[in-house]
Amino acid sequence: MPVIRIEMLSGRSRQQKKALADVFTREMAAIAKCAPAAIQIVFTDVEKGDWAVGGVLNDEPSPARS
Repeated sequence: MPVIRIEMLSGRSRQQKKALADVFTREMAAIAKCAPAAIQIVFTDVEKGDWAVGGVLNDEPSPARS
């Protein structure tokens, strides 16, 4: 039973998550040669203040980010 874990900043819509689940399931099943029903996907939404890139929290301004 393959499990795909997707962590991303919160704010994606249900439709976006459904599209991601469809694509990841289809491609994983084809590559891993397993039934789509065997694949599980876990979405973890992370608030911007709980994720840092380059030592800067995503809810803070950074000159490196545009």
